[in-house]
Amino acid sequence: MSGIFAQLTALTGIGTEWFWTGVLVFLRVGSAVALMPAFGEQTIPARVRLAAALAFTAIVAPAVATTVRANGTALLLSAGNEVLAGLALGLGMRLYIMALQMAAVIIAQATSLSQLFGGATPEPQPAIGNLLTVASLALAVATGLHVKVASLLILSYDLLPTGHLPRAGDMAHWGLGQIAHAFALGFMLAAPFVIGSVIYNVALGIINRAMPQLMVTLVGAPVLTAGGLVLMAVTIPLILSFWVGGFDSFLAHPLAPAPP
Repeated sequence: MSGIFAQLTALTGIGTEWFWTGVLVFLRVGSAVALMPAFGEQTIPARVRLAAALAFTAIVAPAVATTVRANGTALLLSAGNEVLAGLALGLGMRLYIMALQMAAVIIAQATSLSQLFGGATPEPQPAIGNLLTVASLALAVATGLHVKVASLLILSYDLLPTGHLPRAGDMAHWGLGQIAHAFALGFMLAAPFVIGSVIYNVALGIINRAMPQLMVTLVGAPVLTAGGLVLMAVTIPLILSFWVGGFDSFLAHPLAPAPP
């Protein structure tokens, strides 16, 4: 009987170790899922997001079990570090959606398309932002977002080991670089509309000076709307292709310096 009790005790110890390892992995994965695109959207029910976090945990935990060790004396500190690591990764991914929304704001200011393709969204944004966001999320999921995210989470344990976060200065530098890159990316995505708007307004001003009696506003407004729609049809596939390339680059190298 003593041999059976010894085996049960050993199995209990293994089960306890696996349990705390799974808890630590879930803290990082759950924090990342709460902010990541597609799986962390506010329109998705909380139960579905929880199920996605548990599914990612079941995928990631066996792959990192040898590197994640739950130390009882420092479990609380390790838990805090895991949450911060997950939030950093999730925020890095979320910034790419924010870049699209910033591009949509610029496009809405440059054209008269702000009331087209509208939809009810939790976050106030121009209607074209809803179009770009839904299209980008569909494209990301169709190109294997779940596989790339699982690979990112497994890779993150080599970059951000459990219980050892980088210095605050390094994380601040990385975060500022990602935010600056998001603003630059948003402007680059909206650049065709900004250039078209400048050319349109210059041409409208020249026409107004040449023919003061012409109601250029009545003539120009339909032209602006039609031009915006044509430009959308031409550039949005290119915008989404450029965006998904940058997003995939971040998923492959999350802590690399942001491109200028």
